[in-house]
Amino acid sequence: MRTATRAGALPQAETELDVLLARKETVADGVVRLTFRGLDGGPVPYWEPGAHLDLMLQDGLVRQYSLCGDPADRSTLRVAVLREPESRGGSRHVHDRLAEGDRVRVRGPRNHFALVEAERYLFVAGGIGVTPLVPMVAEAQARGADWRLVYGGRTRASMAFRDELCDRYGDRVSVRPQDETGLLDLDALLSEPRPGTAVYCCGPEPLLAAVERGCAHWPAGALHMERFAPKAGADAGPRDTFEVELALSGRTLVVPPDRSILEVVEESGVPVLSSCQEGTCGTCETAVLDGVPDHRDSLLTAEERAAGDTMMICVSRALGPRLVLEL
Repeated sequence: MRTATRAGALPQAETELDVLLARKETVADGVVRLTFRGLDGGPVPYWEPGAHLDLMLQDGLVRQYSLCGDPADRSTLRVAVLREPESRGGSRHVHDRLAEGDRVRVRGPRNHFALVEAERYLFVAGGIGVTPLVPMVAEAQARGADWRLVYGGRTRASMAFRDELCDRYGDRVSVRPQDETGLLDLDALLSEPRPGTAVYCCGPEPLLAAVERGCAHWPAGALHMERFAPKAGADAGPRDTFEVELALSGRTLVVPPDRSILEVVEESGVPVLSSCQEGTCGTCETAVLDGVPDHRDSLLTAEERAAGDTMMICVSRALGPRLVLEL
């Protein structure tokens, strides 16, 4: 899930390495936390709050999970994984097949959900969406910022890191299990825009959509969200044939209505990093040198879409007959 004001340029290269699953523990109903260490005991890749990691599982499965440990701890990488009832195989594999001592291939970390500088923060978490916010609230606390976390979930037992957050931060954290208090009162949270406040939200799509509506009258750039599933209607629109010129490879390719730019580029033999192929992870983000993209991702902000200088080639298309890409 990602609709965020993002820091940094396009990814130029990513770390891909094998790590050891050192610990697998249950941290809530249906949620396991995985702790990875380097095979040689050396430092793991650097990351900042908001980053996620690709787990390259067996059978060609690649799934993205938010890092939820301490960025200052260079000895481990930690993610938490919810067993999804409608799993396409990733969470089921993690829960049922991964075991302590297993060697796992990972890629990243990648961060399109960075914590911006702000006077105040309002963090809104839904269920497993709390995972990227755990290191964020720690960073906000370290910065001496004013912040609040409102955390909703189905039940208390299903809410990972609940006790840890409450014990560490006290009344800055508001826990709202749905079976006890109902849905989060977003009207009360968001009715009055607060200057200097950055709103960070991660959770299921209904929560994200509701927070987007609630922040529609807030200042531009105040809302930061992360998606790991496509936004409803993201891929709507005509599917015309167009050309893509690959500026670095010296090739011009035709993208038919039933193919993505990514598929056509890969079939031409030009290597491109990709992962989700749904417009959510940002791995295939590509610079646009000419032409107007038809953005169908669930990641770029309105400002970034308007700029038109980058696009997710796994789902986005062209608004004209031709695009020139930095590939």
